[in-house]
Amino acid sequence: MIELKNKTILVTGATSGIGRATAQLCDSLGANIIITGRNANELNKTKTLLKNKTDSIIADLSKDEEINQLIAKISAVDGFVHCAGIINPLPIKFLKSKHIDELFKINFSSAVLMCSGLLSAKKIKDEASVVFISSISANHPYTGGSLYTASKAALESFALGLALETASKKIRVNTIAPGLVRTKILEQAEQIYSKEEFAEIESRYPLGISEPIDVANTAVFLLSSSSKRITGTVIKMDGGLLLNSKI
Repeated sequence: MIELKNKTILVTGATSGIGRATAQLCDSLGANIIITGRNANELNKTKTLLKNKTDSIIADLSKDEEINQLIAKISAVDGFVHCAGIINPLPIKFLKSKHIDELFKINFSSAVLMCSGLLSAKKIKDEASVVFISSISANHPYTGGSLYTASKAALESFALGLALETASKKIRVNTIAPGLVRTKILEQAEQIYSKEEFAEIESRYPLGISEPIDVANTAVFLLSSSSKRITGTVIKMDGGLLLNSKI
């Protein structure tokens, strides 16, 4: 049985979707939770769903000073799940430096700076677990998503280096790469398509499109001692999409 009793878990992007589901599941399994996000109202909604000791800290991870302030405020953690991320699709011919900076700052740089700061401050305990949320699109690009897929590919590569550097302390680092997940972002994307078009997209997933709790279940497994021999891996959660060879 998986349990996280008396462990302290930090979850970024906890205002909705995968981050909120992960915080709730960790809480139900006995963990003390540190949640963070940019939207104060949504972060407070997440906090009201949790029963155990919870620290709620507003932070914009696109700003270095707020990352540093967040790290200074928290205690040492047994687990860190980085769910913060944005998509902002745009064809390559329209890309400017500002688009690269904005997307990479949230999707990649924030993860790097969070880990660097936590390690420097000795706030990742020995035998802790770090979990990054990537995407199957890191290796299976789609039109308009070049920056997003590049940021996720960079995140997966960084995770390997982090796993190597922290292995001596029995710290594990793994990545989850989902396909489509039923979040607010997917709801927005649905508005672009007709019902028939979206039904066709959904039909490409033999096991169905994931719910946030599906990703949270995998994150919790990676946070727990049940996965104590797993590090440097990418777990694909595509609902069988890639069996069809097209995205």
